[in-house]
Amino acid sequence: MNTSQMITRHDVVMQPDGRRVVIKLFVPGEDSQTVKNRAGRLIERILQLDEAEIGRLLDDVLTRFGGRHHDLLGTFQHHYELVQHRVPPEIELSPTARTLIGAYFSHEFAVEAAALCNPSMVEHPDQAGLEPGELRVAISLRQIGEGHISSVGFCSAVLGPGETLRMEDRTGPLMIGQRVGATHWKNQLQAALIDGQIDNEASAYVVSALPERFTDVEFEDVIAHIPGELMARPHSQDTIDEIRHIVSEDYAVEYPCAVPLHQRIMWPATPAESNGMEDARFVRVTDPDGRHVYQATYTAYDGRQISGRVIFSRDLRHFEVTRMSGPAARNKGVALFPRYINGRKMALCRSDGETLGLAVRDDQHRWQPLAPLLLPHRGWDLIQVGNCGSPIETEAGWLVLTHGVGPMRRYAIGAMLLDLDDPSKVIADLPEGLIDPDDIEREGYVPNVLYSCGGIVHDGRLWMPYGASDVRIGFASVPLDALLARMMPVA
Repeated sequence: MNTSQMITRHDVVMQPDGRRVVIKLFVPGEDSQTVKNRAGRLIERILQLDEAEIGRLLDDVLTRFGGRHHDLLGTFQHHYELVQHRVPPEIELSPTARTLIGAYFSHEFAVEAAALCNPSMVEHPDQAGLEPGELRVAISLRQIGEGHISSVGFCSAVLGPGETLRMEDRTGPLMIGQRVGATHWKNQLQAALIDGQIDNEASAYVVSALPERFTDVEFEDVIAHIPGELMARPHSQDTIDEIRHIVSEDYAVEYPCAVPLHQRIMWPATPAESNGMEDARFVRVTDPDGRHVYQATYTAYDGRQISGRVIFSRDLRHFEVTRMSGPAARNKGVALFPRYINGRKMALCRSDGETLGLAVRDDQHRWQPLAPLLLPHRGWDLIQVGNCGSPIETEAGWLVLTHGVGPMRRYAIGAMLLDLDDPSKVIADLPEGLIDPDDIEREGYVPNVLYSCGGIVHDGRLWMPYGASDVRIGFASVPLDALLARMMPVA
């Protein structure tokens, strides 16, 4: 039996759903390439309406859109507050008028109108109501909408018993996470300063005055007390501005308990990710103290440059986002190991753009390349190789799903095995691809691509969600023992 005969492609296919929309701030004129803000003139026209017409228009909006969003009135009020400086101070507006202005400065965005792809799969925090042999999993989704803007969405499924795969409900209104106060890490700020080659007396003072974890309020208090003699030095103000920028790129979002996982949307929240949050690789990590936390690496894209980010969450309801630093974090495709190895935090990486490698986080909290693991060497992967998610711990070793790119930029998914105690050692490799695009999967937004951001082992099977041609998501599984037996030892 060859590898392709071991694979089960499940009948479940997730297609992009244009009905899944979020509500966003809309400022007329600012959506064009030549920005010409028309907010003032719009508000002038709204203010010319009488109160009866204002009430009629608002009732019509609420009738049309009320069932499509969480807290629509609250969102309109928030959007009004963002533009209320355009209202002449001598004018007293009624609550209805303020809400209507907020409605005019709002619009819907279909988060997956263009594509749905590149999922990862982890154990769900809620395992209630299941039968023996079942496991509920949380699946992260790369959603691509208008302007090729990517966000992170979620859904859930139940695996088992056996080869059974059952998707759970993903209907209902969506909600973007609400920004909440972030708690920052001093060691991550220090790592970013090293990357930016920022080292002067102003930066040294700020770092020395901060506690190991600090809030935005504590940060601003330190900034406010920088001695005048240091602020008078050349470039000190530029340094403070740069430190503020670094700190502002770390943030936290959370969702009300009543909003289920499949209705939670992580939307770009900083300039560094304004054009997308791409390819989140979620993994359930065991901390040195034995506690579990969900982490994910993803690529932040601002339309010109990419940078690495990490998501932390205990419950997939409250999320903290921080930057990654160091040379191994400057390319796409970082995937974290699910536990520390010999006291070290490790990850897969692709620092040179074409080779799958191993990285370690050093004492300065920066990710350093450690060793190459897999080089392009076969006909189906000569362009580049990389990972398809975090390593999966098995008794035989760390199972790594890989991807390779061959002629006509055709992607296929393979696998390799790393030593449990020393992941720089490759134990075995799959001699051929595990799964590649079939005649249906090859067609789509980006043809001939299969790509996953992470699978899971349950009940003796490897379960693998994957994006097909960057437009839909499929699911496959394979008996773990059969897959390991097919691998060839590496000398």
